Amino acid sequence: MAEERIVRVGTRKSQLALIQTTSVIQKLKALDPSLKFETVPMTTTGDRILDSALSKIGEKSLFTKELETALLKKQVDFVVHSLKDLPTILPDGLVIGCVCKRDSPYDAVVMHPKYRGKTLKDLPPGSVIGTSSLRRAAQIQRMYPQFKIESIRGNLNTRFQKLAEQDTYDAIILAVAGLERMGWHEWISQVLTPEECMYAVSQGAMAVECRADDDAALSCPPACSFGMVHEGGCSVPVSVFTEVSKSQLTLRGGVFSIDGTQAVQHTVVASLDDQDFLKSEHSSFVGIYCQTPANRHQYSSAWAAGERLADDMIALGAEAILAAAKAETKKELIKEHEKKGQHNMTNQAGSSVLAD
Repeated sequence: MAEERIVRVGTRKSQLALIQTTSVIQKLKALDPSLKFETVPMTTTGDRILDSALSKIGEKSLFTKELETALLKKQVDFVVHSLKDLPTILPDGLVIGCVCKRDSPYDAVVMHPKYRGKTLKDLPPGSVIGTSSLRRAAQIQRMYPQFKIESIRGNLNTRFQKLAEQDTYDAIILAVAGLERMGWHEWISQVLTPEECMYAVSQGAMAVECRADDDAALSCPPACSFGMVHEGGCSVPVSVFTEVSKSQLTLRGGVFSIDGTQAVQHTVVASLDDQDFLKSEHSSFVGIYCQTPANRHQYSSAWAAGERLADDMIALGAEAILAAAKAETKKELIKEHEKKGQHNMTNQAGSSVLAD
């Protein structure tokens, strides 16, 4: 009798990550009930370092590196990510095998219990808004200059605890998709419109990352990947808004200074003649073709729209704003490292005195 094969699935340890991973496993089981799975939870750099804003940690792939290392070492068979956490370029030998149908990409406001049911415009001047994302911080500061933006770190459970138990934040900004997956929809006081805060590229989607040389376990119907030249993520104030209506794609991008005072926003509209893309809208699984330029011709109109948007925004000055934002972030990062270095020296000196 052949030994039963167990598919090992890498994931972060947070409750939300485990919920997302379970959701993907259930979809795979529905396609092939004979498959058996084992979840392998791991702690990433972003999970360990909670006393600094994401932009001040100075590492790339904050929530993916450890998972990808385990994948390359064949300690797991595939890993599940929030797609927005993945870097623009994946490590050699890894690809995105498929992406689940996207949930809501929007951001939400969760109020301190004393303000529950209110919206941002109802808060008094000087209110403190918590977020770990430069993208959200820049746009909220731009829209509501009367507020103070403070970093808040940790998984969703930790952030909710900090909001409720610490008298620090009047509201925090989180992804709608994460709140809904946790079953916490009732805590959403306000869903932010694109005019208030455009979302991150790929926000609301879950991705399955696997080894490029593995045989595919299942065949996923194709869809379109929208590519932007700008490097996104929580550590860079880059945002997007997309809308598909019939056979037309509207793609709007935004690049902001860290304080929100400068911005380049631009919109492109393209006709979609990719029938496979339009059909895939109704599928529970859709494929995404990252790092496979040969496949892009299948979705040329959408790819061209994303590239045109990036080119237009660069021409309008987005690159200069982004460069300044990265320089400011780097300066803050150096200060953070120097501060921690002095703190460590003080602790070492204190330990030495106690030892004496």
